[in-house]
Amino acid sequence: MLAYLPRPPADTSRYGTFPQKPDLPAAPGALVEDSGQQAAATTAKRGAPMPNYPSAPRHSGFVPGEPSLPPSRGSLSAQHHRGRPSWCPPPAPQEAGARLYPLHALSVANIPNSSRGRTSARSSTIPTPEGLQSRRCKLLEEDSPTVQAGKRQRQRYVTKVGKCQVNLGNIQDKKRFLSDIFTTIVDLKYRWFLFVFMMCYVLTWVVFGFIYFFDAWVRGDIGHQGDPEWQACIENVDGFVSALLLSVESQRTIGYGTRMVTANCAEGVILLIAQSIVGSMIDAMMVGCMFVKISRPKKRAQTLIFSKNCVISRRDEKLCLMFRVGDLRESHMVDAKIRAKLIKSRQTAEGEFIPLEQSELNLGYDTGEDRLFLVEPQIICHVINHHSPFWDMSAESLRREQFEIIIILEGIVEATGNRCLAAGMTCQARTSYTEDEILWGYRFEPCMSLEKGAFQVDYSRFEMTFEVQTPAASAKELHELKELEQQEHSTLSLYWDHLLQPC
Repeated sequence: MLAYLPRPPADTSRYGTFPQKPDLPAAPGALVEDSGQQAAATTAKRGAPMPNYPSAPRHSGFVPGEPSLPPSRGSLSAQHHRGRPSWCPPPAPQEAGARLYPLHALSVANIPNSSRGRTSARSSTIPTPEGLQSRRCKLLEEDSPTVQAGKRQRQRYVTKVGKCQVNLGNIQDKKRFLSDIFTTIVDLKYRWFLFVFMMCYVLTWVVFGFIYFFDAWVRGDIGHQGDPEWQACIENVDGFVSALLLSVESQRTIGYGTRMVTANCAEGVILLIAQSIVGSMIDAMMVGCMFVKISRPKKRAQTLIFSKNCVISRRDEKLCLMFRVGDLRESHMVDAKIRAKLIKSRQTAEGEFIPLEQSELNLGYDTGEDRLFLVEPQIICHVINHHSPFWDMSAESLRREQFEIIIILEGIVEATGNRCLAAGMTCQARTSYTEDEILWGYRFEPCMSLEKGAFQVDYSRFEMTFEVQTPAASAKELHELKELEQQEHSTLSLYWDHLLQPC
């Protein structure tokens, strides 16, 4: 829950570049002198012995730069990934008026921490100059705080497969579950459901079998077995096992004919009627629970898929958050509806902490776009306007936020409904997206094509995205910039109209 706490405002003292790497003298014994001109040439080519660079600070600070632009020719990551065995220059000093971005906005390779111990203990052999420069580049990238920023993990509210990660505990009044015994039984797992199913029948057989045995023992039917002059209440019952068989045969209406209840006693008749009624009630309840348990469309959600990532890009000159949904079955969902919830903790102006506050994301409720005809994969769009909670979010602030978007898709299973949709059963599929699963400046690739007079869906392209040119500013900043341009244009038009008026 603490992972959803809103982050405090960034401290200006934490802004800055990576610390400059001073040319410190090499540690004693770090390099072994080679013989002759080869060592001199190597030293001349390398420029200086490899200094022990101090590690960069391990905090989530900010560095100037432009995350949307590729690395420059002299940048460390660019030279390392291009495979140039040249020297690694120190980063450029901070320029005045440079924009500030988070450290993890840079593209730096993830070097494991195990290499730190290996590089500190140097061998006695002299590595090649290319190996030294490559190792130096790896050490610089390893000390970058971007490695730790990319490993941030927290507890999800809803998993990607739709399971809610909320455990209910310390429930005092558990009698409420017994008041709704039908739903309680249906919600049980299959192993417990089958256990309850069998125990309901076994217990009734045993209870009524014991009552039959007790009645026969009290009346003396057990001690007068084979006596033709004895008028028995329950015939051919000489023990508990035979009484149990009589109970099973009576409740399941087997009727072998060897054991039976006679008309010589009224309690035997009443007992037989009571067992028949109780058996019918158990049959109705257990068969009904079994039917509902099997026919629940809970597994239907396994064939409703969502894209693994959300994307943010411009659509119709508006910044939009989009994701893709699809149905793998040919029997489609009827009256499918989709909605989204934003889960984010916040603190009010009065100091009250609201954990996991839920707010609605508009997916086209006003225009009816939230009602889907889910025959082919569709891209669901949330327009980021002044009503959206992402109105002030930019590409930079997205990396500092912590929130979760819950997607809920509901519909009626076509195979269980009639024409009036009265008997259809509702199916619900869920998934979630965190801020790390939102791609800024991307779009989904089309996955439909026209082949042989029909539309063909290629689900291998369902997750594919491609990068598009998208401003890194927030929707609010883009809106203000557009309004400013319109004001300048109108002012310029009035000026030219006034200038061209005849005197």
